[in-house]
Amino acid sequence: MSKLVWCGCLAAWALAGCSAGDGGGQDAGLDGLAQDAADGGEDGAAPDGEDAVGADEAGGDGSDPGQAIWRPAPGTSWQWQLGQPIDTSVDVEMYDVDLFETPQATIDALHAAGRIVICYYSAGSREDWRDDADQFPPEDVGDELDGWPGENWVRVSSAAVRAIMTARMDLAVEKRCDGVEPDNVDGWDNQNGLGITPEQQLDYNRFLARESHARGLSVGLKNDLAQIPALLADFDWALNEECVHYAECGDVQPFIAAGKAVFHVEYTDQEADGQALADQVCADASRAGFSTLIKTWELTAWRLACP
Repeated sequence: MSKLVWCGCLAAWALAGCSAGDGGGQDAGLDGLAQDAADGGEDGAAPDGEDAVGADEAGGDGSDPGQAIWRPAPGTSWQWQLGQPIDTSVDVEMYDVDLFETPQATIDALHAAGRIVICYYSAGSREDWRDDADQFPPEDVGDELDGWPGENWVRVSSAAVRAIMTARMDLAVEKRCDGVEPDNVDGWDNQNGLGITPEQQLDYNRFLARESHARGLSVGLKNDLAQIPALLADFDWALNEECVHYAECGDVQPFIAAGKAVFHVEYTDQEADGQALADQVCADASRAGFSTLIKTWELTAWRLACP
């Protein structure tokens, strides 16, 4: 399931710098992250010493030059359903579905209908119900995500964690996904119990983008609003949860300005209340250019879409 991560210090961090807690007290500001992006992301070299992959470098990062990476423009229509079975009848350009639980036949049927298929997995947490859960070393597993029993933050600098994630990307290629949605990539800004620093998170998120592109996979940045200035060039699109509710949509607008889609969701507890929420959200000017859905927390097939 998708995880809504509460980011309590974003506003203060953006204005004055937010300490990384038990991660050595290293502070970072938005100006510094933006400069880091301009300088090529030299906040901490990736384990293999490779440079971060830019969003316009398809074929130059180890991927098949003949395989175009999907890079959607603002306004691209989509459906997000992680619950099974998938309703394949929604007339949209892109489906976002669970990597592990979605049957191959469903992905093939979506492709046959002309849909792009993005496959969801959690890149920043260990979920105890996944088949590969026993591969995470105990020392790389941190605090439980608030409100999500059985799910814990993982150490993003760990070679073992990164190997698990590249195996998941390989599975996405095997299942013929067109791209991936790595979730929970803002552990640094949550109580993670592992001392994750902003610099470690930037390096990890760039690793995810680079390894996705090397496999010909499109990749989106999920939330992690404070690091958007530094990561904009690395990701092909963004997925945001509840920026209208938290008055944060302006933080995601750089993707729109760069000609990249923003897939945006606001949640309702009950379908019956969805239309009232949609009337409010769809009229909010701060989400201009976003591809906005109203969904329930369970991410079933039910949806309302802003025009």
